[in-house]
Amino acid sequence: MRVIENKVVAITGASSGIGRATAVRLAARGAKVVLAARTAKALDDLVEDIRSAGGQAVAVATDVTRRTDVAALVATAEAEFGRLDVMVNNAGIGPVSALDELKVDEWDQMVDVNLKGVLHGIGAALPVFRRQNAGQFVTVGSVAGMAPTPTMAVYGATKTAVRVLCDGLRVEAGPDVRVTLVCPGFVATGFVATVSDPTVRATLEERRDAMAIKPEAIADAIVFAVDQPAEVDVNEIVVRPTAQA
Repeated sequence: MRVIENKVVAITGASSGIGRATAVRLAARGAKVVLAARTAKALDDLVEDIRSAGGQAVAVATDVTRRTDVAALVATAEAEFGRLDVMVNNAGIGPVSALDELKVDEWDQMVDVNLKGVLHGIGAALPVFRRQNAGQFVTVGSVAGMAPTPTMAVYGATKTAVRVLCDGLRVEAGPDVRVTLVCPGFVATGFVATVSDPTVRATLEERRDAMAIKPEAIADAIVFAVDQPAEVDVNEIVVRPTAQA
């Protein structure tokens, strides 16, 4: 049974990394993908790639810190394809630093994107899922939300909050809405590029180059969760490099 075929899936942070890999994987399995990110050109290029391969995709320039943008993303899914089956809350940033550096603006940015962005996704999609009596949230967390590590206190805190949020959503969701949290370890994405401290950035780049796994590994975990029958809810998946402690 092809569960994914014809499902309508919205993906935030879709222009690169895990989001892009997820869009490609799902579209190849027959999903209709609605792609969101701030960089319109990268989104348009991805849509063209998916359509050239025979898939169905549309792009919506979206800043997840704006509720109206995320609401427009969900509205586009309904307007283009008549429904929304899966909301993938993937957008995230990680300008990590030691707390003593007092990079308060960067702390605020992580809270706005990593936590409030997920809340905006839930707020936009949950009413649709209730009307349909069906739907699934897939949220990308992080192993940093499971245990504190140096320079990751604020980033990890946002991901811990997301983990608690997903658990709370699951217990309130009822029998028709599925809730999945996917927690990656070190993945070869643009995450490190947002780190403003050159020493921290160099350390992370060294770790990335030594052991990071490809975004497709996380995309495959997302596909696995989406591909389950409606009565099966995969609550949490942790995927990290074998070399990562």
